[in-house]
Amino acid sequence: MSFTDRLAAARAATEPRPRDVIRRPERVRRGRDPFVELRRQVHHSLLQNLGPQLYDAELTLDELEVRVRQTLAEELKGGDIPLTNADRVRLAQEIADDILGYGPIEPFLRDEDITEIMVNGFDSVYVERSGKLYEVDARFSDEEHLRRTIEKIVGKVGRRIDEASPMVDARLADGSRVNAIIPPLAVDGCLLTIRKFSTEPLGVTDLISFATLTPGVAGFLRACVTARLNIIVSGGTGAGKTTTLNVLSHFIPDDERIITIEDAAELRLRQQHVLRLESRPPNIEGRGEVKIRDLVRNALRMRPDRIVIGEVRDGAALDMLQAMNTGHDGSISTVHANSPRDSLSRLETMVLLAGVDLPIEAIRQQMAAALNIIVHQSRFKDGTRRVTQVTEVVGMEGEVITLQDLFVHDHDAAYDSAGGAAGALVPTGLRPHFMDQLQRAGVPLDGAVFERPSGFTVTAAAGRRR
Repeated sequence: MSFTDRLAAARAATEPRPRDVIRRPERVRRGRDPFVELRRQVHHSLLQNLGPQLYDAELTLDELEVRVRQTLAEELKGGDIPLTNADRVRLAQEIADDILGYGPIEPFLRDEDITEIMVNGFDSVYVERSGKLYEVDARFSDEEHLRRTIEKIVGKVGRRIDEASPMVDARLADGSRVNAIIPPLAVDGCLLTIRKFSTEPLGVTDLISFATLTPGVAGFLRACVTARLNIIVSGGTGAGKTTTLNVLSHFIPDDERIITIEDAAELRLRQQHVLRLESRPPNIEGRGEVKIRDLVRNALRMRPDRIVIGEVRDGAALDMLQAMNTGHDGSISTVHANSPRDSLSRLETMVLLAGVDLPIEAIRQQMAAALNIIVHQSRFKDGTRRVTQVTEVVGMEGEVITLQDLFVHDHDAAYDSAGGAAGALVPTGLRPHFMDQLQRAGVPLDGAVFERPSGFTVTAAAGRRR
């Protein structure tokens, strides 16, 4: 190679290259279902034969299911396409699910081990099981089939979805939370997400068996709820905040009047005197909206002993803090945050969203006076959900809210050799400042629960002391 060629090659190597264009990988499309046309034909014939019986209010669900399956068996028997017994059973179940339920996702709604269903398109369905995501072999016939299913879901709860209102938050009859979004907002087609909830609400023994809590921390939180301390449960999305909130609510005595306020009614309290309130989005004309904040203010006129707010996410934070500071002790709520300190920052921001011109110091004084305990929960990479910090709100030092961790997760043993979460909640050795309040409330609590285990050190790097 000549000197000129070597010089040109060196210049080419040092010159900046145009940035590579990053293209989104296309979704792998599965092969076409050979029974699509047969399923559509039988489905249409079934609707024609049954007709108004599908909407007969006098028929129970079981009676309707029997008639659908009988008519379906006759339709499949009279078909010209030969089917194996396995194909006949599968088609009958799929069409019955489409008529009586929500099509391809109906089996996952019945599966109690599945906690979330995510439809990323008519041919792509994922589910969450044991905290991990799995793609499943389920698909809708086409985009129109998925759209009909979404409209069926939202129609049963008195809502509508169309181009003028392309997003819907709703809940099913069993309490499962539904979010749907359609074009033009969803670029690649309709999207559907369903978060399921256990038919039997989890109790404190379940959280202990899942290692979410330890028996000592569970006993401490029971004492805090009984003594009417104000508690915030913080954590990220899917960390299990609502489940923990529901368990804490079970500690409220049966003789108290409880008002729950939620965006979608998920809490299942076992007490007798429970009043459930649910917010309402605006209608198609943009009217009729009822926010969490409106419900909090209304709840104060309903003579509550306890107010349990499913999640604070807007100016309702101001009304919640005022309620806590005006005699409504023992309130419990959740907030999205990455740490106990973060939860205070979020509450401060949400109070400012209320549109009230308050100085920051006054807001922090209200928070310090209102809140007693912050329970922070995290989701680990193996899918487990655990309480990682139980923090006391001590008070104010100058312009800063003082916190102290009472229990923290042992991060030094965060994962075992198999990749599973191995650490546990351990006490830091610090005692809460409200021990006198527990004694005045007549709530016994053994001080041994706060004793620090040997070999455990409180380090700032682990976030164990603030």
